[in-house]
Amino acid sequence: MDCAELEKLAADVVAQCVADADAGVAASYIPELARADPRTIGIAIAMPDGSMVSAGAFDTPFSLQSISSVFALTLGLGRIGDQLWARFGREPSGTAYNSIVQLEREGGIPRNPFINAGAIALADLNLSPHQPKEAIGEFIRFLRFLADDLSIFVDQNIARSELAASGRNRALAYFMDAFGNLRHGVDEVLGTYVHYCAAMLDCCQLARAGRFLMCGGRMPNGRVVSERRARRILALMLTCGMYDESGDFAFRAGIPAKSGISGGILAVVPGVASIAVRSPGLNGYGNSTLGVRALQLLTEQTGWSIFGSRGAATQSSSGQ
Repeated sequence: MDCAELEKLAADVVAQCVADADAGVAASYIPELARADPRTIGIAIAMPDGSMVSAGAFDTPFSLQSISSVFALTLGLGRIGDQLWARFGREPSGTAYNSIVQLEREGGIPRNPFINAGAIALADLNLSPHQPKEAIGEFIRFLRFLADDLSIFVDQNIARSELAASGRNRALAYFMDAFGNLRHGVDEVLGTYVHYCAAMLDCCQLARAGRFLMCGGRMPNGRVVSERRARRILALMLTCGMYDESGDFAFRAGIPAKSGISGGILAVVPGVASIAVRSPGLNGYGNSTLGVRALQLLTEQTGWSIFGSRGAATQSSSGQ
């Protein structure tokens, strides 16, 4: 499948999704997100050769929200390596992304880095040895480097809106702090966390930022992480990245992915494609209703599921 064929497929996928009766509901507990049109959908696909395919509202910026934890985890592993896993589990949650139940049962250790408690603990880890402003700056510089785009920024209105509505996240942070799994003050940690979440990218920028995971940890200008570490991040995305819908998403789409409540999803087909899709309407799991549908349609038509033939996926991407 060449770029022209893939571009037509992406446009067809967007059209099918727009026609779906159920688009979900935009997140309402953060006022800045509640204003989004749930039927808007955009998609961008970055290929190993640097080409980009896009369709729909691909150039509409949106806040990363929990997708930011993929990049925060990469930074944390770069800082302290596998010592990081003393503070995080690696198992699917089986409960809502903002649940406090498991923290009590498991001594303040988040079940994985991609639920809210895990993302908050990542912000705490990346504060060392920084102050919040420095840690946020490091995070944005990393995103700009990965996407090769200096225009990426933090939307301060979204950060303030999220911080004002952070009662449950504050409870999660205090709970982890009580178990000794935070090293900094709750206000510092939450301030860093909401700024990570409020980083603004469009689908093309996000797809480019995910290329290092598509390419075994490499970027055109050098290695970001080892191939082994890239595989492990992708494994966590597959098993935990779509909250407690992760198993069903793996069953239906068969690719590693990480979602956020702004309706964005970053998905990766190793060696083949880095995909970003965004549609603000959410399902009951907190994942984009149309985004999930789009990725399922895309993988069905391309054969890109990692559980299919590797040769079939490579053939689909190369046009052989």
